[in-house]
Amino acid sequence: MPLSARVPDLAALEVLLAIARAGSLNAAARQVGITQQAVSARIKSAEAQAGVALVTRTPRGSTLTPEGVVVAEWAARLLAVASELDAGLAAFRRDHRTKLRVSASLTIAEQLLPGWLVSLQASARQRGEPPAEVVLTAANSDTVAKQVSSGAADLGFVEGPTSPAGLRSRVIGHDELVVVVRPNHPWAQRRQPLSPAELASTRLASREEGSGTRDALTAALSAALGRRVTMPVALALSSTAAVRAAVLAGAGPAVLSELAVAEDLASHRLARVPVGGVNLRRSLRAIWSGGTLPPMGAARDLLAHVTARHTGTPG
Repeated sequence: MPLSARVPDLAALEVLLAIARAGSLNAAARQVGITQQAVSARIKSAEAQAGVALVTRTPRGSTLTPEGVVVAEWAARLLAVASELDAGLAAFRRDHRTKLRVSASLTIAEQLLPGWLVSLQASARQRGEPPAEVVLTAANSDTVAKQVSSGAADLGFVEGPTSPAGLRSRVIGHDELVVVVRPNHPWAQRRQPLSPAELASTRLASREEGSGTRDALTAALSAALGRRVTMPVALALSSTAAVRAAVLAGAGPAVLSELAVAEDLASHRLARVPVGGVNLRRSLRAIWSGGTLPPMGAARDLLAHVTARHTGTPG
């Protein structure tokens, strides 16, 4: 049941209690830390709102009316609960400032977030502030979105083709998907780019359904071919590292983030296969729930830091 408009606000009730304890408007004003005029104005407003006389003013001081005594007793209990609420909210604010739960898709968690978090902590120390305690969970993009939506994570990072429904988001960088094979694979010496149709019909070592990499590839090929593509998969693995290891072991081609295979390409452990006619560039997004833009506390600090740096994101 909603409160009526007759209930005085907490500030007025605090003044009423101060008058009950101090016995005068002047003394109550000193207790509360406002002027006597402000005390008088709050009491007059509370009496008008409640429709009840609360304070009797005399040359010797101010006392509560019988109704005011009862209201003050009620107010004391209400203000005690309000004080607990105030302290609890302050604790939540401190917790949001000093603790941060981050959920990130695997490519971002493995390739980017460690550097972001180290530099974020270094920046905090340079400002003389204690760095936030970060708890990081690595999962696929679908799971990250669910954790952020449920409140299990304060901030998420995903790499799918679209922003998850119902969540706030910000693009914080870009990544390129690349087709990779072992150097002895027939595609390793290929000069003619793969067509979208060839890539869409090839059985790949791939991430599992719900991963940002797989969803981004499917969306890119569907856009290039003008039809919904269902990828044929030779192996479906639950981490980027596992897919990379499978390709190195001879499982065949895979499409992975350029971030994840940059060292393998530079050392020629893997070869990059040219692809034409399909846009394999994707956005990396930060996601969070709630109506605030940007998010609150340590999540806001990390988002601002990442946005400023774009660490490791090509293009």
